Amino acid sequence: MSLLPIEKTATDAPSDVEGAILRIARTEPELGQAAVAEHLRQQGLSISPSGVRYIWQKHGLETTVKRLQALVAERHDGLASLTENQRRLLERGKLSARLANGKGGTGTNAATGVASGEPLERARIILDAAADLFSEKGYDRTSMRDIARKAGLLPGSVYHHFQSKEDLYVSVQQEGLKIVAGRVRRISSQSDDPWERLRLACEVHVIGLVEGTPVDRLTGHNLAMIGNHDLLARIQPYRVAYENVFREIIDALPVKPGTDRSLLRLMLLGAMNWVHIWYREGARGPREIADRMVDMVRRGIEA
Repeated sequence: MSLLPIEKTATDAPSDVEGAILRIARTEPELGQAAVAEHLRQQGLSISPSGVRYIWQKHGLETTVKRLQALVAERHDGLASLTENQRRLLERGKLSARLANGKGGTGTNAATGVASGEPLERARIILDAAADLFSEKGYDRTSMRDIARKAGLLPGSVYHHFQSKEDLYVSVQQEGLKIVAGRVRRISSQSDDPWERLRLACEVHVIGLVEGTPVDRLTGHNLAMIGNHDLLARIQPYRVAYENVFREIIDALPVKPGTDRSLLRLMLLGAMNWVHIWYREGARGPREIADRMVDMVRRGIEA
């Protein structure tokens, strides 16, 4: 499978709808047919979603997985050329195909309540799109229509999986906190030294905020900033469960008598969660930032 037709049509006139569709397949392979049709409409090109799908089928690109596989096949660096989110979509698509062929397990996703198979893949795409927009624009400024457009779906398809924006936000947070908690537990278990365990846990947390997926980034944001106390109350149990991972690590630290471990935990998490606001690529990477934070906590800063 190849996307060579994209190269061939790259210099075609704007009226070449087929060439435009193929170019979008290369630059934004996650977009669905409705989103592509709307994108072209804004450029003054008229085609229906079914027309987009016809062009995709003509070139063997009718699914997100096929478009991503085509990109991997034609690029010299293969999978490395994809973003982390695109690699996750590709992996999920392959899993869905195995499930459809009876080669995988079955079950229900704990975060979404969606059964395995194609609906699960679509729900995951919605979660990623929602997390990206919530992280970029904030909860209040993101609409379900925005999320549907980002996911390449019609709004009705999003409501089929999630009854409200609030339910979708809760699902994103639940999944993100579950994933990062598991990640922190795995990495911190690699050492028996309490301070080394804290350092590894903080590295995972900060790296996820700065370089991770949209779900990773959103997980660390301060929910109080959205000013929605009811939503905060729904998220709180999942955040407490994640903070308990750090509570266990901090409780094991050898610190001087009288140290308020609870305040230490809140201070450290608060400092790390703020990194996504001020971080810019430059002198310090996320791993070094985490290491220095832990070092200042452990050694102090007094001359």
